Amino acid sequence: MKLDDKNQRWWDTAPAYILAYEDIELMNRDELRSVRLMLEYYKPELILEKNNVASIIVVFGGTRLLPRDQAEKNLQEAKARLEASPENKSFARQVRIAENLLKKSHFYDEAREFASIVSRSAQSPVLREYVICTGGGPGVMEAANRGAHDVNAVSIGLNITLPLEQYPNPYITPEFCFRFHYFAIRKMHFMKRARALVIFPGGYGTLDEFFEAMTLIQTKVVKPIPVILFGRKFWDGIINFEALVEEGTIDPEDIEIFKYAETAEEAWELITDHYKNNYKRP
Repeated sequence: MKLDDKNQRWWDTAPAYILAYEDIELMNRDELRSVRLMLEYYKPELILEKNNVASIIVVFGGTRLLPRDQAEKNLQEAKARLEASPENKSFARQVRIAENLLKKSHFYDEAREFASIVSRSAQSPVLREYVICTGGGPGVMEAANRGAHDVNAVSIGLNITLPLEQYPNPYITPEFCFRFHYFAIRKMHFMKRARALVIFPGGYGTLDEFFEAMTLIQTKVVKPIPVILFGRKFWDGIINFEALVEEGTIDPEDIEIFKYAETAEEAWELITDHYKNNYKRP
């Protein structure tokens, strides 16, 4: 056996000798993207199967919707900045935004309560149905994971790698705290077991997930499931669905894919009514 000066076998440090699945440089090559996509699909899939997760309720919503006390604090800080520089238009806008976010802080409570109701009603260790699943981050996602945590139920967080790192919220069940690089595979896992999508006010990410689901249902790629928009005033203010119908770009029945809710109880009732009258009852 040939040894080097440090009493090591020369082949232990030879790049070609590294096992292929342990070779990080190899795995990160463009040519191996298909392998990485496959691994991102299978890792969560195998874990969820092993833990008897049969179905999920997905909760989407903005990262900036915070508990009322935090929203109030942010508003006071914004007002203090404006008082120190009353001519600053940027600070004035920050105050308006903080006021709007405070008005929407009740959605944090509704998301938390909704997740608690669902988790109490439908989850069993033997066959885990209707497990709360979020994007794993702060805001509405934190509220939903927190609601499941409140009633000692498991919940899922499908985190994504971002330029500004998103850290998992502390209420996700650790064994179901996943991390993705590819948005496409993450979206696939959101939809694969979904029995309902509950969507709170949010930004581009929330809108992306909403329209992705709407397209899949509209085109009948997936079976119809309840799609519930929380806060009709918000949604009517940012999207004119009726205008899309009038412009002829969607059919009238396409705006019947989703329904509105204002409270956690109302959202849960919409879900149970759907499955009472369709192919699966919770």
